[in-house]
Amino acid sequence: MSVRLVDLTADDVHRWLGPALDVYVAAMNYPRGTQTHRTPLWRDHMNRPGWQAVGAVQSTVSTPVSPPATGGGDPPTLAGSTTETLIGIAYGYRGAEDQWWNQQLRAGLRLGGYTRTQIDDITRNYFELTELHVHPSMQGTGTGQRMLTRLLADRPEDSVLLSTPEVPGDDNRAWRLYRRLGFGDMLRHFGFTGDPRPFAVLGRRLPMN
Repeated sequence: MSVRLVDLTADDVHRWLGPALDVYVAAMNYPRGTQTHRTPLWRDHMNRPGWQAVGAVQSTVSTPVSPPATGGGDPPTLAGSTTETLIGIAYGYRGAEDQWWNQQLRAGLRLGGYTRTQIDDITRNYFELTELHVHPSMQGTGTGQRMLTRLLADRPEDSVLLSTPEVPGDDNRAWRLYRRLGFGDMLRHFGFTGDPRPFAVLGRRLPMN
């Protein structure tokens, strides 16, 4: 069993979108059927400037089968078949003022006491990490870090920003990953319109190295 990373494109979305949304629902523990509501939004994101996506594919080789011998000598061995399953998805795009998340971010930064100059500097040229999910069965294997590192490797923006739900003590795998990769606090306990959960907005400068 091995996991390899692949670059996903809008041209082959019919192959990966369904499995990617299944990973998203499983990772977030959302109810079945959430995929239907998220599909139009994910498709819309693909049309945004700078959209880029990375997937993690698990390859599993079945046990080879040896047919009964029909003569002398060892019987031939049939090669096992390989099954590939999408177990991770990461994507994002370049932030812009006409995007909902950007508008929410700017409002939050104003409430957080940032000056207009600081807000303009933060939101001028950034990559929004929109989704990063690994199937629960493969969490803790380093797959999320591999996807994120690949996704951000050659981005031309000055920084990367993301939002993630608050958790007590910042103590879950997502938070530990972001801290390990140098993401710092931009906003804490921020409420996005339409979502009662408190969120943190994190960011770091690019490039990663």
